[in-house]
Amino acid sequence: MTNVFTKPISNRKPKIVLTEDDYARLSRLADAATERMPEVADYLATELDRAKIVPSSRIPSKLVTMGTTLTFRDEQTGRTERVTLVFPEEANIAEKRISVMTPIGAALIGLSEGQSISWPTRTGEIHRLEVLSVEEAR
Repeated sequence: MTNVFTKPISNRKPKIVLTEDDYARLSRLADAATERMPEVADYLATELDRAKIVPSSRIPSKLVTMGTTLTFRDEQTGRTERVTLVFPEEANIAEKRISVMTPIGAALIGLSEGQSISWPTRTGEIHRLEVLSVEEAR
């Protein structure tokens, strides 16, 4: 029986959009990480393959791109986080700067405000997150 107060969890992935610049750099990053971090590199490559690519000058509003600060909610735990999505060399967990080369970072790239996605944690659990708000990239 379905509880009317909870949203059903869909396994279908939402449509995502990437800028040409992000796509090019992230493709190189995923290729380079294949040996060191095969699971995350493969997940990121899969996300890149299904993305719609747009010119960097035509970024849709409220889109998670590299350098974007966003707020998301983990639908399993109810936890809300405000983070900035960055390249690995800029990551700093104490400053809430998460790398795109983490499972959650790879799941966030290309989402828009209001979208949800299921993502695998490093322990193999599947969580679902919803992007609550997106601020302009720095």
